[in-house]
Amino acid sequence: MRIILIGFGVVGQSLAKLFIKRETELSSLYGFRPKVVAIADKGGIAVNQRGLDLQRMLLIKAEKGTVAADNEYGNSKMSVFDLIESLEAEVLVEVSPTNVKDGEPALSYIKSAFKAGKSVVTSNKGPLALALPALIELAEHNNVYFRFSGSVGAGTPILEFAKRCLHGDRIISVRGILNGTTNYILTEMAEGRVSFEEALQKAKQLGYAESDPSMDIDGIDAACKLVILANWVMGKRVTLKDVSIRGIRGISLKDIEAAAREGCTIKLIGSVNGRLEVKPEKIPRNSPLSVGGTLNAVTFYSEFAGEQTIIGRGAGGIETASAILRDLLDIKQELATKLLS
Repeated sequence: MRIILIGFGVVGQSLAKLFIKRETELSSLYGFRPKVVAIADKGGIAVNQRGLDLQRMLLIKAEKGTVAADNEYGNSKMSVFDLIESLEAEVLVEVSPTNVKDGEPALSYIKSAFKAGKSVVTSNKGPLALALPALIELAEHNNVYFRFSGSVGAGTPILEFAKRCLHGDRIISVRGILNGTTNYILTEMAEGRVSFEEALQKAKQLGYAESDPSMDIDGIDAACKLVILANWVMGKRVTLKDVSIRGIRGISLKDIEAAAREGCTIKLIGSVNGRLEVKPEKIPRNSPLSVGGTLNAVTFYSEFAGEQTIIGRGAGGIETASAILRDLLDIKQELATKLLS
């Protein structure tokens, strides 16, 4: 499988390392031989139709800051759109930085790939939160595949669990913790008896929170994931503007202690139950959603199977890369089936 990789930050590099580490296993167990024919980052691109040396790309990225610095295959002038349209490849892996204002440039990259007959795997929440129904339709119209399991729960297979394990059932509602950073902050406040500001600072020091943590603490990241769940799992046609959002900035240590006296914890909960909502809620300590640290936990309420909860780490480069690999293997199987039919 020939792959164009857009974005070579934490997730993109983790995917490259995963390909290197599991090369023999992927070939022998799955017949999967990924060939990354192009990589694009902020500094430009590197292209080799025969396949790039990923170890070399990682080294150049570390030393020079961009794959475009490669003497043989680097190109700082070619546009990503020209790359997508002209280069022969089966799949575009899009892992550039998230932009929830307009989804760009990832949204346009994905559309260009579909129109060029390329399937897409992404973990980028921006385009999905703003235009998922339209993107699914465009992929179907162009007879290509679109996968995005790493966009919710990173390596924890939340989307696959609902879509496949509960296949045939009807999911009535969803609620859960969809953001590990806010869960860490609220856990630290409860267990360490520290203020919101102190817990946030510790989250930054540990790398759980960005220097500008607004996407997490204002509930936007959780809302993006909720939109993806609502569309993909429940068949709704919603975007980010359909979500009522309230983050955790206003939560004080007094609120945490008051909840504890009631046998509860406070968690940032995203829910789909008629309406889409993200807000802090009191959760009983014996609830499956009462998980600590950076964990995510999502409960699906289905018509026949009842309540089903999946818990796991919701962030991390290698975790997200593992989800992208699952999606690529899924597309490989789909393409193989199509050839046999």
